[in-house]
Amino acid sequence: MIVLRVEVRVFSGLEKFLPQKRFGEPLPVELPEEGTIKDLLHKLGIPENQVFTILVDGRHQPLDYTLRGGERVSLFPPVGSG
Repeated sequence: MIVLRVEVRVFSGLEKFLPQKRFGEPLPVELPEEGTIKDLLHKLGIPENQVFTILVDGRHQPLDYTLRGGERVSLFPPVGSG
C-alpha cells in the first residue's frame, strides 16, 4: 500500500482535538494514497463541522480534495465577529 505524508497545522481552538500539539505547531500525518481532507479530519478526530477554512499549500480546498503528499495543510474553525 502506498502511503502519503502531509504536514498539518491547526489554529484558533482546533488544537483542542490534538492535545499533544499547540496552536500552529506542525504535525506529520500519514494517509493512504488517494486520501482526502475528509479522511485526514477523520484520522485526527476533528469533526468536519468544526473546520471552516482549509488551506493546502496556501490555497483554499474543499473536504473532498485529494491530497498528493508533501503538502502543508492548515485548518481553521469558523470565526465569529460581533
